[in-house]
Amino acid sequence: MELEKMKQAKDTLNQVIFGKEDVIDLLFVALLAEGHILLESVPGTGKTKLAKSFARVIDGEYSRVQFTPDVLPSDVTGIRFFNPKTQEFQMRVGPVVTNVFLADEINRATPKTQSSLLEVMEEYQSTIDGETVKLNRPFLVIATQNPVESNYGTFPLPEAQLDRFLFKIDLGYPSKEEEKRILHTYRTRDPLVDLKASLTLEDIQSIQENVKQATLSNIVSDYLLQLVHHSREHRDVELGISPRGALALMRAAQARAFMEERNYVTPADIKTLIPFVFEHRLILTMDGAIKKTPQQVVEEILAEVPVPVEEGMPSS
Repeated sequence: MELEKMKQAKDTLNQVIFGKEDVIDLLFVALLAEGHILLESVPGTGKTKLAKSFARVIDGEYSRVQFTPDVLPSDVTGIRFFNPKTQEFQMRVGPVVTNVFLADEINRATPKTQSSLLEVMEEYQSTIDGETVKLNRPFLVIATQNPVESNYGTFPLPEAQLDRFLFKIDLGYPSKEEEKRILHTYRTRDPLVDLKASLTLEDIQSIQENVKQATLSNIVSDYLLQLVHHSREHRDVELGISPRGALALMRAAQARAFMEERNYVTPADIKTLIPFVFEHRLILTMDGAIKKTPQQVVEEILAEVPVPVEEGMPSS
């Protein structure tokens, strides 16, 4: 029943966001794995609409902060202020206390403001003047950044911040046929207005618990760890995948297995997700960065680690 609701939610989202079926699948994988997503694409490719539509189909609260250099950490997490009427200090929680939080153009915020998301993305809580505020569950951060933004007024995300994103996804441009469909559909109305929820937050929390029951055989676990350790030993890599990254890959693979109607993870699940989990986490050496991109290094890692064949299963 829950899987049917999940499929319905994906179908509903595909009626608003065209030609991005793979991205939508990854979005649901991240939700079920309790991870966060970094969307990188040029302006106008639907990043904000995707986040807003996603919140609608899961019946979740949605909030957005447009990051600029003058945005303060308190603008994100909240603040304790003195109310002259009551003569008392009061707590005002920030927009991060929601279900789907869109950090729009996150790389335009200062490092201090960027760091305000470190605690909420890892601990699912926010500390405001010494008081801890628990976040709503489920909770998903969707951050966007523009790869062609000028260096003036932008601040690259630090490694600790990048490591907290489960996936980094490039939306890219739609095809000609997809863009024609966009023009036709949006000519007279915005389909987002009619978007209905297909899931409840209770459904999602239940599915998240079920996802954790997906098993990993020793063969699959070893394959995952071989890829992780090879990333640390690769000749062109200065900083490889962290233990947090390994755990994130495992959770994502469990979520993908659930969406494929399996209660076990296969090597194909791992191999499919590796590019989205590894590329933004790898820090290349100086020589490596001159010769190769993270994408090329990930392709080499996948090629150099043989895919295991589980008993009774074809090779991937």
